[in-house]
Amino acid sequence: MNTTLLRLTAVAAAAALTLTACGGDGTDGGDGGNGDTIRIGTKYDQPGLGLDEGGTMSGFDVDVAKAVAEKLGYTEDQIEWSESPTPQRESMLETGQVDMIFATYSITDTRKEKVQFAGPYLVAGQDLLVKADDDSITGPQDLEGKLLCSVSGSTPAERVAEEYPGVQLQEYDTYSLCVEALAGGRVDALTTDDTILAGYAAQEQWAGQFKVVGAPFSEELYGVGIPKDSDMCEEVNEALTELYEEGTMDEIIEKNFGPAGYTPAPGSNPPTPGGHCA
Repeated sequence: MNTTLLRLTAVAAAAALTLTACGGDGTDGGDGGNGDTIRIGTKYDQPGLGLDEGGTMSGFDVDVAKAVAEKLGYTEDQIEWSESPTPQRESMLETGQVDMIFATYSITDTRKEKVQFAGPYLVAGQDLLVKADDDSITGPQDLEGKLLCSVSGSTPAERVAEEYPGVQLQEYDTYSLCVEALAGGRVDALTTDDTILAGYAAQEQWAGQFKVVGAPFSEELYGVGIPKDSDMCEEVNEALTELYEEGTMDEIIEKNFGPAGYTPAPGSNPPTPGGHCA
C-alpha cells in the first residue's frame, strides 16, 4: 500500500470515529443516552405557566414538558427551549423549528388543519380574578356596571364584549398591567384563562391579594402541538396518561397553582388524552 493510500485510510478511519462519538446523525430520538436533544417551545412571559427567569425555565407548561420529555427518554439538559409566541406557534411547527409546543395551546379545528395535537393534558376555562376579599363577583353575571380588565384584541375580551354588553371593559396591552390595575383598585376584575389568572395570583409579590372566582364560562383544551408529519403524537399521549395515573400531574398542578387556591374544573379534569393526532 503506498503512502498516499495509507494517509487516506487514516483520514477515513478518523472521520468514522468522530461520527461514532457524536452519536451518528442525531436523528435517532427518544434515547436519552446518545446525546440527542429535543426542541420544545413554550411561553417565556406567563408566570406560573411558562416563564424565562434569566435562563431558568419555570411554570406548569414547562414542568409538564419536562415530565413528558423524560418519559420519551430525554434528560432535562437535553431539552432545547424556544420561545413560542401565540401568533407563531403553527409556523414554528410547520417549519421544523421545534419538535413540540407546550404553551397554553388550545386544541381547535382550525389549528388541526396545520398541526396535530397530543392531549389534552388540561381543560381550562375563561374565568375572573378579583381581590381576595371581594365577594360581590361570583361569575360573569355579576359584572354589570363593573370595570373588567383584559388584553386588547384577545379572545377573552371579545367574548365578554359580545356576551355581556353591560360590562365596562378596560383593555390593556398585557395581563401584567391588568393585575397592577386590579391591585390598585382601578378595575374590579380581570378575565382570561383560569390557569393564567392562577399563575399571576400565585406570584410571591401578589401572595394572598387575589382569588380566582372559580366559575369558568368557556372550555379550553390545552394540547401539545406537534408537526403534522411527526410520528410521536401517540407516544406523547401515552406519556400524558401515565403522568396522571402516577399522580405526577397532580403534583405539578399543586406546585404551580396551589398558592392561588386554584384547582382545575373537576367535571372536565383529568382529561383523556387522544383523538387529536393526525
